Amino acid sequence: MHGGVRYLEKAFKSADVGQLKLVFEALHERRRLLANAPHLTSELPIMMPCYAWWEVPYFWAGLKAYDAVAGGRGGGLTRSRFVSAREARTRFPTLAPAGPGGASLKGAIVYSDGQFDDARLALALALTAAAAGATVANYAAVTRLLKDPAGTVTGAVVRDELTGAETEVAARAVVNACGPFADSLRTLSDPASTPMMSPSAGVHVTLPDYYSPEGTGLIVPKTRDGRVVFMLPWHDVMIAGTTDAAAPASRLPAASEEEIGFILDAVKEYLTVDVRRSDVQSAWSGVRPLAVDPTAASTASASRDHVVAVGDDGLITVAGGKWTTYRLMAEDAVNAAVASAKLSAARPGVTAALPLVGAAGWSPALFTEVAQGYTVPHRPGAIDTRVAKHLAASYGGRAPAVTRIAEQEGLGRRLTRGHPELEAEVAYAARAELCETAVDFLARRTRLAFTDVAATEQALPRVLALLAQEKGWSWLRSRREAARAKKFLATFKGGAPPPPGLAGAG
Repeated sequence: MHGGVRYLEKAFKSADVGQLKLVFEALHERRRLLANAPHLTSELPIMMPCYAWWEVPYFWAGLKAYDAVAGGRGGGLTRSRFVSAREARTRFPTLAPAGPGGASLKGAIVYSDGQFDDARLALALALTAAAAGATVANYAAVTRLLKDPAGTVTGAVVRDELTGAETEVAARAVVNACGPFADSLRTLSDPASTPMMSPSAGVHVTLPDYYSPEGTGLIVPKTRDGRVVFMLPWHDVMIAGTTDAAAPASRLPAASEEEIGFILDAVKEYLTVDVRRSDVQSAWSGVRPLAVDPTAASTASASRDHVVAVGDDGLITVAGGKWTTYRLMAEDAVNAAVASAKLSAARPGVTAALPLVGAAGWSPALFTEVAQGYTVPHRPGAIDTRVAKHLAASYGGRAPAVTRIAEQEGLGRRLTRGHPELEAEVAYAARAELCETAVDFLARRTRLAFTDVAATEQALPRVLALLAQEKGWSWLRSRREAARAKKFLATFKGGAPPPPGLAGAG
């Protein structure tokens, strides 16, 4: 959840006003997101080590500029500062005292950015929309667009992917927000449409928590071979990455062994830990939906900014961008839809200060209330602090609803050893969070698949049993769900063919 330190560097080096605007917007949206979803977001101090004396003033000046662009008091986060080599290694004990080439650590600049749970935020947005009156449907695939005699899009035929049933949905405006798959819908509407997506794959690996301290991340903005390396604490593990390579928009992207080795070799140069392939608990690939404006004079390069394009048939496409600016992207898309539908009386957007589901009732000390309020016969306060913190951070003010299920239905056991997820969360996800499949729970309601794929496989049978009970699945449906989940989890183990043009992240 960041403005983009490297985008700011590019803005100053190239006098690129567009890059500066992107950073400014992202940093201000970061502040809004921290306020609107406090349970899912947090401040994360990040250390930028300096192994050459010239790097100290250069990085210091750049990060002070980052603070300034963010606004007063660093945009609500702690301002950047220089720390000595001794303090840097105290804060990040596994940081190497000498970098590539043997240069000794001169110190580090520590700055703050935001961190969040992306899947939980996506869910919170869907639930908040539903609470505001929207009809929300997951596993709904568009098979055909409806058009009037003039060729203007007036709706879509939608297929329920779980049952196969189809229905027509009429609309005064249709927005295509399909991420890296946006061109598929544009082609469905107009086979001659100009492609606007340039998908890029980014691989990350999960390593044990002892690789880095709990409260500080590390980023090396440019290694000797031009890569960006980051190591960030997240959900009691460390994630490291990333790669950036052209890739197809796959629904099951997977990390290759080459990409995993690429990341491990990069982080090895900056840590005192013996970096081993056997320590990788999970490895995954995501697809960045980089986009170009189909109406622009030049489409030579894709941008990290978002694009809103209205086709000749009235289809509105919003693409590109990044999570930090999701709200601004949505606002721009809705404004385009309002204009397209000629809704002149529409009220102005209110999302800039709209708390998301879970924000109400949350406080930094909520986990203590969760821990103290959890009771089972003869064992008041039977929940441990790690589980209480996990529930408060995942569900915010709705955490007591999960613990009530655990208490009243005897579902207070952990799903797998070493992880805080409870059996009660499966039931809650099925009842209140639109969870329809085992993969939904293992990757999109919790983050087990991303933190530890072996532990996830151990949890799978119990998750399937609980979902089968909640959903009334047949024996055959349960077997199909198990097969789908195992296929999905296989993508977190590495071994996929590498994409063409493997390169470090931009």
